[in-house]
Amino acid sequence: MTIKVYSRLGWGSAIVEAQLDWYGLPFTIEPVGDMLRDPEARRKIEGINPLAQLPTLVMSDGTVMSESAAITLLLADITGKDSLVPGPKEAERAAFLRWLVFIVANIYPTFTYADVPARFVEVEAARAPFVATLDAYRQKLWRQLDDEAGAPWFLGERFSALDIFIGVMTRWGPKRPWFEKETPGLFAIARKVDAMPELMAMWTRNTSV
Repeated sequence: MTIKVYSRLGWGSAIVEAQLDWYGLPFTIEPVGDMLRDPEARRKIEGINPLAQLPTLVMSDGTVMSESAAITLLLADITGKDSLVPGPKEAERAAFLRWLVFIVANIYPTFTYADVPARFVEVEAARAPFVATLDAYRQKLWRQLDDEAGAPWFLGERFSALDIFIGVMTRWGPKRPWFEKETPGLFAIARKVDAMPELMAMWTRNTSV
């Protein structure tokens, strides 16, 4: 089984690449251009995923898979392993599911909306205030997540895919210096994720961030 990963350095595809590396699943990288600024790059991915979002995978049977939370759960099912996703009977399962969906349903969309505000706000003069509001809301959400963070990992002693999401996404705006000051729990988790040997291959492939 070989999975094709549509990837752009440092984007959401890195979250899935990290999990594929972790599980030792074979995959190939299909580089994608800057879909925010290059219409041709956007058209390339739209033919596979009409939302033109990453991560997007093509599984070995040709099935297209998107949505990082769904992919996270699917890969755990495929491998039959619970090292990144607590199993149904594990005490951490409910918290894992709650905060996985919180990240992808609340925090992640703030990037989608802010990256190209013209797609969502017709009046040009309203776009900058719209982005500023999104940035402030995103920071509020990160602070809420920090309030729930355990140590040394988000779920406490139990490492999970949540820590990978945190490790990758804290490299996006408002960037690591903000997290160090405002959300020290998340920052500490991210630094630990940076240093994990199992994820070095992913970080190497995403060296531009």
